[in-house]
Amino acid sequence: MTNQRPIREGLFTWPAERPQLLGSRCRACGEMAFPSQNDCRHCCGSDTEIVELGDRGTLWTWTIQSFMPKSPYHSDETPETFRPYGVGYIEMPGGLRVEARLKENKPEELAIGQAMSLSIEPFRRDEDGTEVLAFAFQRSEENA
Repeated sequence: MTNQRPIREGLFTWPAERPQLLGSRCRACGEMAFPSQNDCRHCCGSDTEIVELGDRGTLWTWTIQSFMPKSPYHSDETPETFRPYGVGYIEMPGGLRVEARLKENKPEELAIGQAMSLSIEPFRRDEDGTEVLAFAFQRSEENA
Protein backbone atom coordinates (compact mmCIF):
# COMPACT_ATOMS: atom_id res chain seq x y z
CA MET A 1 0.00 0.00 0.00
CA THR A 2 1.26 3.45 -0.91
CA ASN A 3 1.86 5.91 1.92
CA GLN A 4 -0.19 9.07 1.51
CA ARG A 5 -0.21 12.49 3.12
CA PRO A 6 -2.09 15.76 2.58
CA ILE A 7 -0.19 18.51 0.78
CA ARG A 8 -0.71 20.55 3.96
CA GLU A 9 -2.23 19.53 7.27
CA GLY A 10 -5.48 21.25 8.13
CA LEU A 11 -6.83 21.86 4.61
CA PHE A 12 -9.19 18.88 4.59
CA THR A 13 -10.13 15.92 6.74
CA TRP A 14 -7.89 12.98 5.91
CA PRO A 15 -8.19 10.08 5.99
CA ALA A 16 -11.96 10.23 5.79
CA GLU A 17 -14.70 8.32 4.01
CA ARG A 18 -16.21 11.63 2.88
CA PRO A 19 -13.47 14.29 3.18
CA GLN A 20 -14.47 17.84 4.11
CA LEU A 21 -12.62 21.12 3.60
CA LEU A 22 -11.49 22.68 6.87
CA GLY A 23 -11.50 26.37 7.63
CA SER A 24 -11.83 28.65 10.61
CA ARG A 25 -14.63 30.66 12.14
CA CYS A 26 -14.19 33.64 14.43
CA ARG A 27 -16.13 33.07 17.64
CA ALA A 28 -16.54 36.85 18.11
CA CYS A 29 -17.98 37.90 14.75
CA GLY A 30 -18.60 34.66 12.81
CA GLU A 31 -16.21 35.46 9.92
CA MET A 32 -15.15 32.31 8.04
CA ALA A 33 -11.75 31.78 6.40
CA PHE A 34 -10.05 29.23 4.17
CA PRO A 35 -7.44 28.14 4.77
CA SER A 36 -7.91 28.41 8.53
CA GLN A 37 -6.48 31.49 10.24
CA ASN A 38 -5.47 32.00 13.86
CA ASP A 39 -6.68 35.61 13.78
CA CYS A 40 -9.85 37.04 12.27
CA ARG A 41 -9.31 39.19 9.19
CA HIS A 42 -12.63 40.97 9.85
CA CYS A 43 -12.54 41.97 13.53
CA CYS A 44 -8.86 41.17 14.31
CA GLY A 45 -9.96 38.87 17.12
CA SER A 46 -7.87 35.84 18.02
CA ASP A 47 -10.62 33.49 19.20
CA THR A 48 -11.06 31.25 16.14
CA GLU A 49 -12.06 27.63 15.82
CA ILE A 50 -11.52 24.99 13.14
CA VAL A 51 -14.75 24.09 11.34
CA GLU A 52 -15.76 21.76 8.52
CA LEU A 53 -16.74 23.80 5.47
CA GLY A 54 -18.30 20.88 3.65
CA ASP A 55 -17.65 18.90 0.50
CA ARG A 56 -20.14 20.55 -1.88
CA GLY A 57 -20.43 24.00 -3.38
CA THR A 58 -21.33 26.02 -6.44
CA LEU A 59 -18.93 27.13 -9.17
CA TRP A 60 -18.75 30.92 -8.77
CA THR A 61 -16.21 31.58 -11.56
CA TRP A 62 -13.50 29.68 -13.40
CA THR A 63 -10.67 29.78 -15.93
CA ILE A 64 -8.35 27.28 -17.61
CA GLN A 65 -4.68 27.32 -16.53
CA SER A 66 -3.08 26.63 -19.90
CA PHE A 67 0.58 27.06 -18.94
CA MET A 68 2.72 25.50 -16.24
CA PRO A 69 2.82 27.68 -13.10
CA LYS A 70 6.11 29.33 -12.25
CA SER A 71 8.30 28.18 -9.36
CA PRO A 72 7.68 27.32 -6.54
CA TYR A 73 5.10 25.03 -8.17
CA HIS A 74 6.01 21.67 -6.62
CA SER A 75 4.43 19.02 -8.80
CA ASP A 76 5.89 16.07 -10.67
CA GLU A 77 4.93 17.69 -13.96
CA THR A 78 7.46 18.90 -16.48
CA PRO A 79 6.85 21.29 -19.37
CA GLU A 80 6.54 18.17 -21.54
CA THR A 81 3.97 16.41 -19.33
CA PHE A 82 1.98 19.46 -18.18
CA ARG A 83 -1.76 19.27 -18.93
CA PRO A 84 -4.00 22.36 -18.72
CA TYR A 85 -6.41 22.32 -15.78
CA GLY A 86 -9.37 24.29 -14.54
CA VAL A 87 -9.12 26.72 -11.64
CA GLY A 88 -12.20 28.11 -10.01
CA TYR A 89 -13.80 29.71 -7.01
CA ILE A 90 -16.29 27.43 -5.29
CA GLU A 91 -18.94 29.09 -3.16
CA MET A 92 -19.42 26.92 -0.12
CA PRO A 93 -22.59 26.74 1.99
CA GLY A 94 -22.62 29.96 4.01
CA GLY A 95 -21.07 32.01 1.20
CA LEU A 96 -17.32 31.51 1.71
CA ARG A 97 -15.51 31.25 -1.65
CA VAL A 98 -12.61 28.83 -1.96
CA GLU A 99 -10.07 28.87 -4.79
CA ALA A 100 -9.49 25.34 -6.06
CA ARG A 101 -8.13 23.27 -8.87
CA LEU A 102 -10.91 21.75 -10.98
CA LYS A 103 -10.81 18.23 -12.39
CA GLU A 104 -12.44 19.45 -15.59
CA ASN A 105 -10.19 21.22 -18.07
CA LYS A 106 -12.48 21.87 -21.03
CA PRO A 107 -14.53 25.08 -21.14
CA GLU A 108 -17.60 23.22 -22.42
CA GLU A 109 -17.61 21.14 -19.21
CA LEU A 110 -17.80 24.16 -16.88
CA ALA A 111 -20.57 26.67 -16.18
CA ILE A 112 -20.96 29.30 -13.51
CA GLY A 113 -23.58 28.15 -11.01
CA GLN A 114 -23.08 24.41 -11.49
CA ALA A 115 -22.92 22.08 -8.50
CA MET A 116 -19.41 20.93 -7.54
CA SER A 117 -18.13 18.28 -5.14
CA LEU A 118 -14.82 17.89 -3.32
CA SER A 119 -12.32 15.32 -4.53
CA ILE A 120 -8.98 14.36 -3.00
CA GLU A 121 -6.42 13.78 -5.75
CA PRO A 122 -2.79 12.66 -6.03
CA PHE A 123 -0.66 15.74 -6.76
CA ARG A 124 2.92 14.45 -6.65
CA ARG A 125 5.24 11.97 -4.95
CA ASP A 126 7.80 12.84 -2.31
CA GLU A 127 11.37 11.57 -2.70
CA ASP A 128 10.53 8.62 -0.42
CA GLY A 129 7.58 7.63 -2.64
CA THR A 130 4.85 9.05 -0.40
CA GLU A 131 1.87 10.16 -2.48
CA VAL A 132 1.02 13.79 -1.73
CA LEU A 133 -2.71 14.52 -1.90
CA ALA A 134 -4.38 17.81 -2.78
CA PHE A 135 -8.02 18.84 -2.95
CA ALA A 136 -9.88 19.65 -6.14
CA PHE A 137 -13.50 20.08 -7.14
CA GLN A 138 -15.42 18.30 -9.86
CA ARG A 139 -18.84 18.59 -11.45
CA SER A 140 -21.56 17.04 -9.34
CA GLU A 141 -25.00 15.80 -10.23
CA GLU A 142 -26.14 16.56 -6.67
CA ASN A 143 -27.28 20.04 -5.70
CA ALA A 144 -24.70 22.07 -3.81
